[in-house]
Amino acid sequence: MQHDSRETRSLRRTVSGLPKDSGMRILIIEDEQKLAEILLRSLRGEGFTVDVTATAEDGFHWAVEDHYDLVILDLLLPDGSGTDLLRRLRQRQHKVPVLVLTARGDLETKVENFEAGADDYLTKPFALPELMVRVRALMRRGPAIKDTVLRLADLEVDRLSRQVRRAGKRVELSPKEYSLLEYLLLNAGRVLSRSMIIDRVWDQSFEGFTNIVDVYVRQLRRKIDEGFDPKLIRTVRGLGYSIDPEHTG
Repeated sequence: MQHDSRETRSLRRTVSGLPKDSGMRILIIEDEQKLAEILLRSLRGEGFTVDVTATAEDGFHWAVEDHYDLVILDLLLPDGSGTDLLRRLRQRQHKVPVLVLTARGDLETKVENFEAGADDYLTKPFALPELMVRVRALMRRGPAIKDTVLRLADLEVDRLSRQVRRAGKRVELSPKEYSLLEYLLLNAGRVLSRSMIIDRVWDQSFEGFTNIVDVYVRQLRRKIDEGFDPKLIRTVRGLGYSIDPEHTG
């Protein structure tokens, strides 16, 4: 994203295409690297797709500009207050569920953050099983559940079952093809660069090998566009790709 710096990009991790992948995305905003790594591994093990950032500024912009089903938020961040970040999200009418994760367990801080818009509050240190129970509870009741089925023209993607249909016909995709399609759909009409796609869909660095995106886009086109109208996946020369119902060529 345009707000990433070299330092914060190094902290960002994306996990996708896992055997148990639920298709649900979590954003962790936590500057304690060891804890962030523990959360990343634990949530990955439960099949979630996870992004991590250590700053309030990137956390806010990622939450606003991308799609997440849950935000896990620390309060003490190097460039600002997690509480202020939460207020900014709610002022924009952003309804993503937010779980506050902090060492501050006093009643006054809890009340302040619930009033700011927190959906749940967990004090450090905590037990991972309790965290997982809270995460799943928030996702069950959260507003993001409306987006578990993504539709564009006659294309339909069920994010829970990971089933894809075009004009009612079942389309079989590999895990990476599915993750690529889901990312395009969550950003329908927006041009995504090859670097953005690498960062979001692949779980490791492919610096200098962004042509892997071209390979997967071609495979995806064969499966969801060939034999159907309108054509949905669009190449924007010199910029990247988008999925667009207005595209007909």
